[in-house]
Amino acid sequence: MRTLRERRKMTGRDVAKSLRWSASKVSRIESSTTMPSADDIEALAELFELNDDKLGELLSLLRDADEQGWWEEYGDALPQEFITFLGLEAEAIEHRGWEPQLVPGLLQTEDYAREVIQSTRAIARLTQGGVRSRVEARMDRQQRLLKSPDPPQLQMVLDESVLIRQFGTPKVMREQLEYLLEQSLLPHVSVQVLSLDGKHPVNTGAFVHLIFNDLDDAVYLESLMAARFVEGPELVAVYELAFEHLRATALSEEASRNLIKLKLEMWR
Repeated sequence: MRTLRERRKMTGRDVAKSLRWSASKVSRIESSTTMPSADDIEALAELFELNDDKLGELLSLLRDADEQGWWEEYGDALPQEFITFLGLEAEAIEHRGWEPQLVPGLLQTEDYAREVIQSTRAIARLTQGGVRSRVEARMDRQQRLLKSPDPPQLQMVLDESVLIRQFGTPKVMREQLEYLLEQSLLPHVSVQVLSLDGKHPVNTGAFVHLIFNDLDDAVYLESLMAARFVEGPELVAVYELAFEHLRATALSEEASRNLIKLKLEMWR
């Protein structure tokens, strides 16, 4: 809704005034803290001059949102921004990501995930139960997304340092790299490694670019204490270009598998 509003050069106050709503109602709908009603969606669609097809898409999303997603049961254990991301991810047809530090969550083993989450336990002030819940959520996410009957296309570019940065014991690392190799052979999964020997084309932290059938793309960024979404065609296009540069500079999928196999020998 925020993207539709901004495309029409309107402020939240403009929308509130036009619809005789409070400004806080507009803000809550755009930040997903309040679920709009079907009447709200229709009023916004009329204000933004959306066609019937677009209105139908929005009402369909509203119906889907009324059905509790699997991630809601982990609501107490996960940050709200990540809960929002999981809801969007479930609708995406393609998932593109750059990861300079860790094996991506969708490709982690349970033991590796536990070590990664445990490593930030003190900073995130997690209890042992909180660690356990996050690990369970990560495994559940993999099962429901990548092992679904119609999984999204997953394209990941990893920095080579991901393969040699240790989390847990050598056994944990060995099993993680073996699992990464196994998953990289799936028809809907692409894994490429950016070699430390080559040039680094883009100086940026991790990001995930979600591509949808009928909705505008979105990019998810995560930092130590917060996360945010990048929306709008011009801003998303920057990340799309960055990913293409990373993918073009990285090793091919086959060469990446060979490098992973080579690094695997470190952990034997």
